[in-house]
Amino acid sequence: MNRPTHFEITSDNPQKTVEFYANAFGWTINKWDGPVDYWLVTTGEEGTPGINGAIVDRSNLQQPVVNTIEVSSLDDSITSIEANGGTKVAGPMEIPGVGSHAYCVDPQGTVFGILQPL
Repeated sequence: MNRPTHFEITSDNPQKTVEFYANAFGWTINKWDGPVDYWLVTTGEEGTPGINGAIVDRSNLQQPVVNTIEVSSLDDSITSIEANGGTKVAGPMEIPGVGSHAYCVDPQGTVFGILQPL
């Protein structure tokens, strides 16, 4: 079965987006030393469930993507998101057999989901 292994979050202001995700979720984000502006995102410890990804200037990639982030507490995450300039736009809603989910928007307008599994 094919599984997502990487994500890219597009942004009109990548530095602001880096600050948001680092502060809201504690992710480690480092600018790649390559020929394009690209920020590598480490979301957790190696060997634990989840994927890593990147933040990229929106002008390089116009495809919108909604990524869902697994969290231990939906309420605590919404509080952190809002404290860091994000907004909850839908939910929370229960997904039977899966957990609680909400949609949020980061300060640059990128929609993402958060999921507290059962």
